[in-house]
Amino acid sequence: MQSRSPTGRAGRAGRPRSAAADTAILAATRAALVELGWSKLTLGDVAARAGVAKTTLYRRWPGKNELVVDAVAELFDELELPDRGSLAADIEGVVRQFAAILERPEARSGLMAVVAEATRDDALRARIRALIVDRQKRLVREGRARAQRRGELPAERDARQAARVVDLIFDMVAGAVVHRTLVSAEPADEDWARGFTRVLLCGLFDTGAPGDRR
Repeated sequence: MQSRSPTGRAGRAGRPRSAAADTAILAATRAALVELGWSKLTLGDVAARAGVAKTTLYRRWPGKNELVVDAVAELFDELELPDRGSLAADIEGVVRQFAAILERPEARSGLMAVVAEATRDDALRARIRALIVDRQKRLVREGRARAQRRGELPAERDARQAARVVDLIFDMVAGAVVHRTLVSAEPADEDWARGFTRVLLCGLFDTGAPGDRR
């Protein structure tokens, strides 16, 4: 049976992988992203910070891009769906968490770099989708299930349609927060999160200016 790393990748047959080494390497990668940025980060620097040989990195990751994806993916695994009593409040809570992660320099520089690299690397794009996008869709599924238990949303009847809705909601939330924080470089603060949630749940023709409480 193959071993798996903390990010879920299958290891090579033979000597079992060290979970402690994986943890140290990914932490060292994030530290290097903070201090050096993506462009100056090297596998040699990461190996030195983690206290492992460069060959240890190459046995686990084919290159810098893949290593950075896995290191950033662990940050997004910290996301949790807070139970704040209503669907709107839950969405606002997770939006604020997501924005806070994107404000961290290791997430910001790492994510933007690998997304840019993925425009010409299909395998890297698939890795980002599997380790970040698909894994975090769990938050949408959890939120919808909780809202259904509260009676805020109707129960699902068509599993395929439900999956399409999950994809759409995730794209809307993630796309808006990434654009706000990384492209526009504006804060996704409480007012913005409240306004975005209002538009998401009520649509563009809801009365009032979303997020404008001034």
